[in-house]
Amino acid sequence: MNNSLWIEIIFWTALFIVFYTYLGYGIVLCLLVKLKELFVKPVRRVLPAADRDLPEVTLFITAFNEADIVDEKMANSLELDYPEEKLHIVWVTDGSDDGTNERLRTRWEGKATVFFQPERQGKTAAMNRGMKLVDTPIVVFTDANTMVNRQAVREIVLAFEDPRVGCVAGEKRIAVQAKDNAASGGEGIYWRYESTLKALDARLYSAVGAAGELFAVRRELFAEMERDTLLDDFVLSLRIAMQGYIIAYCTEAYAIESGSADMREEEKRKVRIAAGGLQSIWRLRPLLNPFRYGILSSFQYVSHRVLRWSVTPFLLFLLLPLNVLLLLMKGLAGDSCTLYGVLLVLQILFYVLGLWGYYLSTKQIKNKLLFIPYYFLFMNVNVLKGIGYLKKKRGTGVWEKAKRSSES
Repeated sequence: MNNSLWIEIIFWTALFIVFYTYLGYGIVLCLLVKLKELFVKPVRRVLPAADRDLPEVTLFITAFNEADIVDEKMANSLELDYPEEKLHIVWVTDGSDDGTNERLRTRWEGKATVFFQPERQGKTAAMNRGMKLVDTPIVVFTDANTMVNRQAVREIVLAFEDPRVGCVAGEKRIAVQAKDNAASGGEGIYWRYESTLKALDARLYSAVGAAGELFAVRRELFAEMERDTLLDDFVLSLRIAMQGYIIAYCTEAYAIESGSADMREEEKRKVRIAAGGLQSIWRLRPLLNPFRYGILSSFQYVSHRVLRWSVTPFLLFLLLPLNVLLLLMKGLAGDSCTLYGVLLVLQILFYVLGLWGYYLSTKQIKNKLLFIPYYFLFMNVNVLKGIGYLKKKRGTGVWEKAKRSSES
């Protein structure tokens, strides 16, 4: 087998994996869901008619130096449509020294319970510590800087009426700004696509992980995580799935937050998430066993998460040099190279559009069409950067939060 053929095999394999990861999986998933629902109809469940029969719920908020948002978050939490005597609001504010604790204990005295220790050990450590002090059957986790819709808790509790459900993932939405920057515009497009995939995942079998902005678990299924865990929401939810439960996805329970203040702040998030993804793949490696975990492992987890956080970004950036090499080799051999010439032009065009999107973002010019190639390339570059971040942050769960557009 000559060198040209080997390179062609690598090129087409890489192209297939890149296409499958970002578009093909969604197409296959949609077809499988439609096929399943021809034979299996979803079961409609209802909440108990009387509020007294509803389970007690803890709204669990981890926060570090969130004094500027405390009042808005508390007002939002108290407006939730759930019996007041059944909803317990808990803040874990370890390490905060900006007045967060004082604000909660004065203005909101009696409305929330605050757990605080002076030492900051990171979000995961705060969750581990706080959950030892919670005893309600359902715990809803939400970030301090996200606002939750009024019906969210009822919708989450409704999902738990299915005894197979061990975790409920809420939907994340990016607040629409009058003048989106590239960060919030690209993030918004990404999350709309991601939410569609999550909903399809759940309809097929189980959602693949949850987002920390809003998710809930059965209290008895919570297990302490390693303190340096970067993606606590993802690891916690999938470890519950590994116990034999499913992760429901609830589109009627959603959390709204502002997009990142700018692309530099968004980069902080994406690099940390990419590093957390690599860390999660290692820590959840038993989930890669299809004989034990079936469709969740062999199809959904690998297709939706593992490929994105591991081989696909490398293959994406390998396609361009491989394409150039094949074009040269075909040309020197006198073979037809029209196909590879077209593919090279398309690749170059995509990169040019991405660079153009980057240029416009530096000028604060809004163009959502160009946000797509720019944000796509931006995400994949940050997966590669995540490797260095993971080495640097090994052993610590403390990370620098990214500023949101409402804070800039």
